[in-house]
Amino acid sequence: MSMNIEPTAPTHPESCPVPTAAPVFGPTNPDDATRSSDPVKRYAAVVELNPENEQLYRKLHANVWPEVQQAIKNAKIRNFNIFTAELNGKKFLFSFMEYTGSDPAGDFASIGHDPVTRDKWWPLTNSCQIRLPGTPDGEQWTPIEMLMHLP
Repeated sequence: MSMNIEPTAPTHPESCPVPTAAPVFGPTNPDDATRSSDPVKRYAAVVELNPENEQLYRKLHANVWPEVQQAIKNAKIRNFNIFTAELNGKKFLFSFMEYTGSDPAGDFASIGHDPVTRDKWWPLTNSCQIRLPGTPDGEQWTPIEMLMHLP
């Protein structure tokens, strides 16, 4: 999910490779070719929540600024959710969204062209997050692979 290309919060000092298995496709986990024909694309991502700024993050997301909401809407994103979970004593943020456009890279990048989002919102929210090892360069959140979808 290419939504945030601004300066990022610190990365975890430890970095260890995680073994991965090959994707398995079927009726409830279609391959990329089948997914491409779906008018709605689904994206999920994860980032660690900085415990020092958790309260600020919660306050910001209790009333997301109208300009940020509009930038997201203009990028053809709907049903955007952020969840939190504690795992092994650390809190993580998990996002899920649906995209209805035809140019995800361009539409997601358009959010960064909104000056309120880029210059005010992201600096605040990024300070509340800790990038995970393996997060792609220029990204704040690590993409999550979809394994199943039931419409």
